[in-house]
Amino acid sequence: MKKFALIGAAGYIAPRHLRAIKDTGHELIAAMDVNDSVGIMDSHFPNAEFFTEFEDFSAFVDDQTILGNKLDYISICTPNYLHVAHIKYALKNGIDVICEKPLVLESKHLDELKAYEVKYGARVNSILQLRLHPSIIALKEKVDAAPAGYVFDVDLTYMTSRGKWYMKSWKGFDQKSGGVATNIGVHFYDMLHFVFGKLLANEVHYRDEKTASGYLHYERARVRWFLSIDASNLPENAVAGEKLTYRSITIGDEELEFSGGFTDLHTQSYQNILSDHGFGVEENRVAIETVEKIRVQPIAEAGDKAHPLLSKVL
Repeated sequence: MKKFALIGAAGYIAPRHLRAIKDTGHELIAAMDVNDSVGIMDSHFPNAEFFTEFEDFSAFVDDQTILGNKLDYISICTPNYLHVAHIKYALKNGIDVICEKPLVLESKHLDELKAYEVKYGARVNSILQLRLHPSIIALKEKVDAAPAGYVFDVDLTYMTSRGKWYMKSWKGFDQKSGGVATNIGVHFYDMLHFVFGKLLANEVHYRDEKTASGYLHYERARVRWFLSIDASNLPENAVAGEKLTYRSITIGDEELEFSGGFTDLHTQSYQNILSDHGFGVEENRVAIETVEKIRVQPIAEAGDKAHPLLSKVL
C-alpha cells in the first residue's frame, strides 16, 4: 500500500484523484488546501490529516520522513500557475509526483523539472487521460493503419460551458491559468500529437478570454479546432440535446463523438503510474509548446482553414 498526500483538495478535479487513490487500494495520509471546503474527503479518506497552511503541511511531510513513514507520492491538483513550485517541493523531498494538466505553463519549466528528477531521484507523472480513452485509442489505430503519407482532415470542437464565476477565479487570468486554450484544451492538443504525429504548423484565427480557434498541421492531419467556455457558441445539436459540454472530433465525413467515457480515466491513469507506465515530463512537451505559442502568436487570417463555428464569434 502506497502512502499519498494531495495538494489542492478543494479543487474541481481533486475528487477524481481521491477516488483513484482509493480505487487502486492505497492510502491518503494528508491533504492541503487554502480553502477548507473539503467535505468530499469524508467519502474517501476521513482519517487523513488536513492543512490549510502550506508550512504546516510541509512540516508534517518532513516529520513523516524523519519518523520512517516517508510518502510515496504527492498528487497535485492546485491552480495551474502553482504546479511548478509544488512539483519541485515534492521532488526535493525525494517524493514522486502525480500532477494534473497542464503540467507547466511554459516549456522552459519542463527542462527544470527534468533536472530536479535527476538531482533528487524522484519522478514526475502527468495526467494525460485522453491517451487512455477507448475512442482515441481506436482512432490512433485507424491512423496508424492508413496508407503511408495519407493526411486526414480533422475538426476538433470542445465546449464546456462555465458561469460568471469562471472569469473571477484564477482560471480567468491568463498568467495563472494560461488562458482558455491551455486550461481546457492542453490535453486535446496532447491527444492530437499522440494520434497524428509531429506538429508542423500552428495558426490562431481567434482568441479572447472565453474562446479560441485555429489550425494545426500534423504529419498525419490538418486540424481545424474551436474551444470555448461560452454557452452561446454551442452547436445547434448540443443546444437541442440540452448539453452544456460538447466534445467532438470529425475525421473527414465521420464524426467521433466522445462526450462520454471519461469516468474512470483518472483511476486508469493511477494504475498505469503505479505500475511504472505513467506519462512523464517529456511526453508533455509538444502540447505545452503548442499552447504556449497559441497564447502569444499574432492572429492569422483563417481563409479556408476556418473552423465551421468560427463564424459565431467573428
